[in-house]
Amino acid sequence: MPIDAAKALAAEPRTGEITWDRRDVQLYHLGIGAGVPATDPDELRYTLESRLHVLPSFATVAGSGSPGVISGLSMPGVEVDLARVLHGGQRLEIHRPIPVTGRATATGRIAAVYDKGKAAVLVMRTEVADADGPLWTNDAQIFVRGEGGWGGDRGPSARLEPPAGAPDKVVERTVREDQALLYRLSGDYNPLHADPEFAKLAGFDRPILHGLCTYGITLKAVVDTLLDGDVSRVRGYATRFAGVVFPGETLRIRVWRGEGAVRVAVSAVQRDDAPVLADTLVEHS
Repeated sequence: MPIDAAKALAAEPRTGEITWDRRDVQLYHLGIGAGVPATDPDELRYTLESRLHVLPSFATVAGSGSPGVISGLSMPGVEVDLARVLHGGQRLEIHRPIPVTGRATATGRIAAVYDKGKAAVLVMRTEVADADGPLWTNDAQIFVRGEGGWGGDRGPSARLEPPAGAPDKVVERTVREDQALLYRLSGDYNPLHADPEFAKLAGFDRPILHGLCTYGITLKAVVDTLLDGDVSRVRGYATRFAGVVFPGETLRIRVWRGEGAVRVAVSAVQRDDAPVLADTLVEHS
């Protein structure tokens, strides 16, 4: 079997130094649609160096996402066909606000391997700390189609009970035609998001937006509309990738307020509200 769960879980973590600066932060913010309108004081917090703060989802690209999903798929005990790999979900825990400029140590390992029957799920965990202590913990849930069925632990369900009642707020965010081209400059150069021919080979009419770009767009919308624009209030952020987004589409972001948390559902307006992000939760102070 290409995935040896015991070997993967026992593998030594991979550790490396990562760095980032204000330019990386600004580029990421532009990549998720910040800066519209360009002179809006609220937007300048994402784009102007003298006012800059860091949206917590920047953690998914800091140091170009090191050690990254592809690195994790080459860990001992894991030998898979990348064509069968799907990014199923993402969970981020923020231990303290991310500085605009940083140097930190990133430690990556496979934290869990689950048997879903028709697929295996790898939980790839990256823990990042600087000289002052832990900064964030990032979990990527990776589905590998066709690699389940060995009788292993199925793992917890990522599905949440649907939110009760009508959403407290609905906002829409238009994805620019060149959004994926800009976002990929933060480190994810998968041709699926830029090359029409490659996208067709993968079964899409045209290139699709990075799931983690939608992830960032959504968190920014929640911070700006429900958390008073205060990025430091975000404690955790989890989602399940339920569908694709094409550049040029409009995202409809529905939010439900709760005690210390916001439930979110995201859909594509032009495709009859086709689900994009589901089981989404933003934990906050």
